[in-house]
Amino acid sequence: MYLRILIAVAAIGAMSLTALAQTSEENDVTRKATAERLVMGEKACYRCDLFQVDLSYQDLDGRDLSGARLRQADLSLSTFDHAKFAGANMSIVNGFGMRAEGSDFTGVDFQDAVLVGGWYGGSKFDNAKFNNANLSGSDLSTASGLTQIQLNTACGDGETKLPKGLVLAPCKAN
Repeated sequence: MYLRILIAVAAIGAMSLTALAQTSEENDVTRKATAERLVMGEKACYRCDLFQVDLSYQDLDGRDLSGARLRQADLSLSTFDHAKFAGANMSIVNGFGMRAEGSDFTGVDFQDAVLVGGWYGGSKFDNAKFNNANLSGSDLSTASGLTQIQLNTACGDGETKLPKGLVLAPCKAN
């Protein structure tokens, strides 16, 4: 008897979840509106969804994007000085020419990210993951929290600047 009631309650709960779900178009509109608020000056976007948004060519200093989902976002040629990205998902992000001086990337997932030509002076990278990330031409020479283990799965080129004692494998040409 109790089992049947529990199953019925669970089924009703599951059906109500689909009623609250947004369509992909609604999700896209919501993400773009969130990005626009950041561009207009909103400072905190903790754990927000910025999947595939275009934040290229923006000056977004001091923003708190801790825990945000920035997967596949375009951050190229943007400035994020003194920003917080701790715990963010930045996988497959386009960070070409991104500047992030004194920023916090603790625990960030940079899997398959393109971070070519970036400036990360004084930024923190404790426990960040760089699986298959391209760091070619980036300057991480004064970054903290980087370890050889983190960088073993990333690649770079002769222009990549790292803290003393760290090395990167060269990126393979496509």
